Amino acid sequence: MSSRVTSRSSRTSLLRTRAAVLAVGLGASVVLGAGVAAAVDATSASGTASAVKAQAAAQAKAAANAKKAAHTAAAKKAAAKAAAAKKAASWMHPVKTYKLSASFNQAGGMWQSTHSGQDFAVASGTNVVAAHGGTVVKAGGNGAGDGPAYGNAVVIKHGNGTYSQYAHLSRIDVKVGQVVATGQHIARSGNTGNSSGPHLHFEIRTTANYGSAVDPVAFLRSKGVTV
Repeated sequence: MSSRVTSRSSRTSLLRTRAAVLAVGLGASVVLGAGVAAAVDATSASGTASAVKAQAAAQAKAAANAKKAAHTAAAKKAAAKAAAAKKAASWMHPVKTYKLSASFNQAGGMWQSTHSGQDFAVASGTNVVAAHGGTVVKAGGNGAGDGPAYGNAVVIKHGNGTYSQYAHLSRIDVKVGQVVATGQHIARSGNTGNSSGPHLHFEIRTTANYGSAVDPVAFLRSKGVTV
């Protein structure tokens, strides 16, 4: 009898021990699971924060680049506008490549008294441009009304009572009343009229007509043009 009681007591104690161990194991599993979950949550939160930070940095960089591009575009536009305004306000050579020949007030048998302009020796067909912006007031043969000695000629009216004349042309490509810009093509050089060879006769006048010419070289130099 005593032996049976002892045996039952031993089995009960063993069962209790197993139950305790199982309970401890389950508790450890729960605790471990919670720790793993917490670690996963922390990693996820850290990754999300990094992604948000990276996105914010990318957006800030894009905004900075856009602002820089807009500033550059505005600067280029302002520079182009300033250059256009400067060109419109400036004077320039009526032909690009030339050799100076007969000068203003030079005496000789080619003219009624003295030479009324500056000659630019160039080949026939050379591009002739407006030395300054203005309105064409004369264009045609017979010196555009100034006489046959000039051949084909053009006169442009500028501001402040200034006119420019281009003579001995082989071709005229503008008409009276046409507004031209500084540097715009107006004609081709030639050898028409009273001319000893192909060249451009260029005058600066105080009126549209013959007899009002001033020294064109001195005038251009006063406008910053090297002649």
